Amino acid sequence: MPSRIFPINKSPIVVAHISDFHIGSYHFVANLMNRTVLELNELRPDIVIVTGDLTNEGFRQEYMTAKSYLDGLECERVLVIPGNHDSRNVGYLHFQELFGPLFQNMEWEGILVMGMDSSEPDLDSGQIGREKYGRIVDYFHSASGFKIFALHHHLLPVPGTGRERNIVFDAGDVLELLVYAGVDLVLTGHKHVPYVWKLEDLYVVNAGTISSLRLRGHTKPCYNVIEIREDLVRVFRKYPFGGRDVIAQFGVGVSDTQRELSGVAREIIGSDL
Repeated sequence: MPSRIFPINKSPIVVAHISDFHIGSYHFVANLMNRTVLELNELRPDIVIVTGDLTNEGFRQEYMTAKSYLDGLECERVLVIPGNHDSRNVGYLHFQELFGPLFQNMEWEGILVMGMDSSEPDLDSGQIGREKYGRIVDYFHSASGFKIFALHHHLLPVPGTGRERNIVFDAGDVLELLVYAGVDLVLTGHKHVPYVWKLEDLYVVNAGTISSLRLRGHTKPCYNVIEIREDLVRVFRKYPFGGRDVIAQFGVGVSDTQRELSGVAREIIGSDL
C-alpha cells in the first residue's frame, strides 16, 4: 500500500491535462474548444499541461489558431509539448517559434514536470531515444517533490483502440527509467481514449481529445483534472458541458486505482457493470 507523503508546498495543487485539439481537421469542434477554455478559467488550475496534437497537419495557420485558444487561458503556468500531427510538414519549427522548446521542465510549489517531445516528423509512431534517458534520470532521481512526466504518445496499449500500431518504440526502457527515477505520474494523449494504469508506484494516465469528434465507440471528448495533496492524489475525467468522475486515486491509505471497463470492452462482453 502506498505510504508516501508528497512534499508539496500548497494543498491542493490542481493540474489540468488537455490533449489532442486537432485544429484544422473537419472533426474539430470549436464550441468544445471554447467550452474547455471557459471551464478551465472557472476552475483556475495551478498548472495546465497540453500533451500534443494541437494541430492536424502542422500548418502555421493551424498553429496560430491553437495559440489564440491557449492565450485565452488565465493560468500563468502552461506547459505545451508537440504531438505527431504537430510535427507534420516541418510543423515543429512553428511549434518552437510559438510555444518554445520541444523539451520543457517546470517546477512550482513542489511539483516537478518534464515535458518531452516523442514525435517523429511525418510518422504517427514515436520514440524518446536513448540519448534522452540521462536527462530524465538526472532531472527526477535525486529531486524531492511530486514528479510528472508528460509526452504525447502512449507508453502502454490503450484498451478499445484496436490493433496496436504506434506505441512509443522504446516504451519498455522509458517505463523502467521512470520507475527508477521515482516518477509519480505520467500524462499522455494520442489515442483519444482516456484510461489509467498503475505500474508499481507509477500511475500512467491517458487523456481523451477535448475538441475532436474522431472518437472510438462511445467515448466522448474529455480532459483530466488532477488534485494533488500531501497524502492523496485524485484524477478526474471531466467532460466539456458535463460532469466529472474520479478515475484514479492514490496516496496514504489508498490501496489502488479505480478501474472501469472501456465502452468497447463492455459491448464485447455484454457487461452491464
